[in-house]
Amino acid sequence: METVFIQTPLGVTKIVGDENGIAIISILDAGEITLAIPKILQEATAQLNDYFAGKRNDFDFKINPKGTDFQQKVWQELLNIPFGKTISYLELSKRIGDVKAIRAVASANGKNPLWIVIPCHRVIGIDGSLTGYAGGLWLKKWLLEHENPTNQQCLF
Repeated sequence: METVFIQTPLGVTKIVGDENGIAIISILDAGEITLAIPKILQEATAQLNDYFAGKRNDFDFKINPKGTDFQQKVWQELLNIPFGKTISYLELSKRIGDVKAIRAVASANGKNPLWIVIPCHRVIGIDGSLTGYAGGLWLKKWLLEHENPTNQQCLF
């Protein structure tokens, strides 16, 4: 596995992957920026930079997140949430076929290893409130506002 650290508007982002795909993208409080990006991580790095520059709203590099079958099912469904849109945890539970699995869905959401790429930040409370985000609600708010295609002052 190769690892790089890139600077983003939200802090240092760690990207880990190999020929099988990107396995981890996470935000860190600090870290030393990688100057020479390994070839295997160049596309993911470029696409994340484009996302933050407002030039990209989807990702097409190969991903390889590690998780249980249930987590994989939830993460796969998260990939279906369009850029700039949100759904509730209840709606996500319905989409995977089990409305009673809402807590398990929320837990799988929180264990998402591919920050931004698997858009767990697009899942909100049924009342429209920002709830649960591993990076902190301020980060979720920033990402949702970044992806909002309208020129509103503030979503929340």
